[in-house]
Amino acid sequence: MAAMDEASSQRFFHGTKAALRPGDLIEAGRSSNYGKRKRAAYVYLTATLDAAVWGAELAVGEGPGRIYVVEPAGPIEDDPNLTDKKFPGNPTKSYRTRDPLRVTGEITDWQAHAPEQLRAMKDHLERLAALGVEAIED
Repeated sequence: MAAMDEASSQRFFHGTKAALRPGDLIEAGRSSNYGKRKRAAYVYLTATLDAAVWGAELAVGEGPGRIYVVEPAGPIEDDPNLTDKKFPGNPTKSYRTRDPLRVTGEITDWQAHAPEQLRAMKDHLERLAALGVEAIED
């Protein structure tokens, strides 16, 4: 787990399609933005804008993707879906927490991925789903 001192000195983002405002909390226990929409045991955050863009573009739901600046209310840990359990290290600086994230702002001038890049990622995720590969939630 990352120490809170480290977490408090870094800027974090959360990509979604939910319309939120500063002060709102993003909490575990709600339907996931992805896959079968199971109840999420964690909320996810990243220190890279690119990873947040993927989150905004791939989230289930209607409306535009949104990227929020967030502050974790408790300890964070590496996201095993994007780190050592699947890829070496943590190149996307992706994390998860069981504690809420507080929205402190919104990034409105982000650049979407090229349509063919987004389609390739969605096709890849569909192939994984067909194989029964699901997000790590342990």
